[in-house]
Amino acid sequence: MITVTLIAKPEVPPVVSARQAAETCYQAVLPKPKPNDEATAKFVKDKLFNVGHHTTLQHQQFTFAIEGIAVGDVTLGLHLAHPFYDSDQRSGRFCSAMFDNPDPEPIRQYISFFWPEITDQQLAMTLNQVEQGLKLYRDNLGPATELAERFLRQERPHLKEEAILVQAAKIAQEQLRMFIPVIFPTGLQYTVNLSALVAVWQSAFTPVLRYVTDEMRRQVLSLWPELDFMFDGQQRRKDDWYCDYDCVSGPPHVDPMLYWNTDAPNIKAVRVYFFESTRSPAPSLMHPLDLLHFTPELMGNNTATIIERGVTMSLATMGQDQRHRAIRRSEPHFTAQFYLPPLVSELVKAGKLELTAIRDLFRGWQEMYYCLPSNLKTLWMVLAPYGAVVEYDKVGSLNAIAHEQAKRLCWCAQEEIFHLGLRLRALVGKTHPRLLALLDPPCFKNGVCGEGTRYCGRDLRLRSRSEDFFCRRRV
Repeated sequence: MITVTLIAKPEVPPVVSARQAAETCYQAVLPKPKPNDEATAKFVKDKLFNVGHHTTLQHQQFTFAIEGIAVGDVTLGLHLAHPFYDSDQRSGRFCSAMFDNPDPEPIRQYISFFWPEITDQQLAMTLNQVEQGLKLYRDNLGPATELAERFLRQERPHLKEEAILVQAAKIAQEQLRMFIPVIFPTGLQYTVNLSALVAVWQSAFTPVLRYVTDEMRRQVLSLWPELDFMFDGQQRRKDDWYCDYDCVSGPPHVDPMLYWNTDAPNIKAVRVYFFESTRSPAPSLMHPLDLLHFTPELMGNNTATIIERGVTMSLATMGQDQRHRAIRRSEPHFTAQFYLPPLVSELVKAGKLELTAIRDLFRGWQEMYYCLPSNLKTLWMVLAPYGAVVEYDKVGSLNAIAHEQAKRLCWCAQEEIFHLGLRLRALVGKTHPRLLALLDPPCFKNGVCGEGTRYCGRDLRLRSRSEDFFCRRRV
């Protein structure tokens, strides 16, 4: 089951800190802290919280260690709607134990605890979906690892042999996990300020999110019970939200569209709005520390905007995409597509993996959308395989997009999000070639890898021709 542990907290009681912040605004000298008493709590309640002066509540930070939560309840829960957090999550690439000989019993308990209304028949159907995805993963992991080794030697000539063996196993796991449902457990550290904590508790929109935020609330109130007035149960959201399925793009009785890596990911359209104040930053302002949002001369880039319409990617890559919190996103929905990464595509072409098995897996999840009642749709959502494709719109300033591209056009980024960056670069380059200098990774600008010992091993001399440098990759 999920455990939530408060591992870092403010040294000063939150109401004392909030009152001192408020009084700083109205006094000629910095105020001294008031005692943590009933009067201070009343001051914060009446003069700050109830009237919406909540910046005073954002000096207090809380860090929680969360273990056992489903990956889907992070991507489509904790990380979905708001950017006011800091989070570091267990990697699906580097932590092989996530999928090594998993015990189905914790998943059964997870489902039964958070969706107690599920019937025995429905539970058996969901567990069968989990096992079907795991079988595809296990049966093909060995051949995928061998393929990854071969492709690494072809695409990354400067990668050492011992690094190839290590990277191949990680990349194979990363691409083969597309078959596994995102109900598998993960762990993370999650930091929010006080006003964000209250907001995420009040707006919790799934059974898991309500439980996790209740645990956060309980542990904070065990230390500072005077904050209880902020957590008003009457104001808390009662209904559920789930990432809906776009029935228009393919009903469940039709074969799912297999989304080949050569066609994906995709951006349907891009619009760019910018002014003459737009400037291209020096590479030193982007790596190792990103100074784009801290440099006055680049403030014009914050008024320039790139709008990406109809961005499609796998649920796995959506989790990566969310790490860029300066970029705004619309409400996502599932499409009738399933992403086949390069290693999977190659196994299919070689006749080592039957498309029928992949279609059956994805069709089974699609049909569950209609089989499960509305009160179990949040369960259906986290039973989606990593490879299920989602669609949404993205909006970002040039500074935000430049930061994203610098990270995602690096070959250390996972393959799919790299290709999403390539697609954006190509679309922007067609209409606004002068902006391309903002969207290039550090290694293209100066010929030096910024990853240190994690150097990807590719031939950086190819940067003499951009069409050779910004090429597709399989691993």
